[in-house]
Amino acid sequence: MLLINKKIKNPLISIITVTKNSSLSLQRCIDSVSKQEFKNYEHIIIDGSSTDKTIEIIKDNKKYIRYAESKKDKNLWEAINRGIKISKGKIIGILNSDDVFYPNALNIVSKYFKEKNIDYLLGSVLKKKVYSGFFPNKIYYKFNIFPSHSVGFFVKKHVHEKYGYYDDKLEYCSDYSFIYKLIKKKLKWSTTTKTEVLGKFYSGGLSERINIYQKIFYESKIRIINDQNLFYVIGLSVLHLVNYMRYKIFS
Repeated sequence: MLLINKKIKNPLISIITVTKNSSLSLQRCIDSVSKQEFKNYEHIIIDGSSTDKTIEIIKDNKKYIRYAESKKDKNLWEAINRGIKISKGKIIGILNSDDVFYPNALNIVSKYFKEKNIDYLLGSVLKKKVYSGFFPNKIYYKFNIFPSHSVGFFVKKHVHEKYGYYDDKLEYCSDYSFIYKLIKKKLKWSTTTKTEVLGKFYSGGLSERINIYQKIFYESKIRIINDQNLFYVIGLSVLHLVNYMRYKIFS
């Protein structure tokens, strides 16, 4: 079901929000985008056939939204990919319906892409404390190398068009797989400073709903998909599991 479809001329940034029964947090999310000091953006909402008041909230905020639709999807990643393909901006940002941008976020994003000519940006985010930085060399033995996929991650659309989208065959951790791919391609990136916090990442996201065994399984699968040595992946998985068990025992 098509909810909103407006014409817009050449937005620099496209913000994509995927929703499903997000009525408790969606208004806060939309407000954080509509109150941006930077105005050359579009907000796209892809809804997965919500049954609560999410659709009403989207319609009530139609003046702030460029495009919105509601229909069943395969998973989060398929919905994000659909939003990317619909988008008109040169830079893509993902903002989960639980999360928010701070008012100067898109100004900061625009500045970095303009001044540094980068392919992707990893901005500082708040989640109980400020997380900042990017450590790509650690990808070969850990995935927790960047603050947050949502809120802090922005990438040029042509990168998706050239190297692909989020792998919707993965139920979880497809953002890890995409970041892994970008690192392997040696694309140009930057981070914001620790004081340039783009927004707040709220707990309870998809990645927090899986247990340690599922996490190790999906992270191992991502490594194999991205051609990391099978025996190394097996050894690393065993090591992660042993370290987890030691932590649980001693804590």
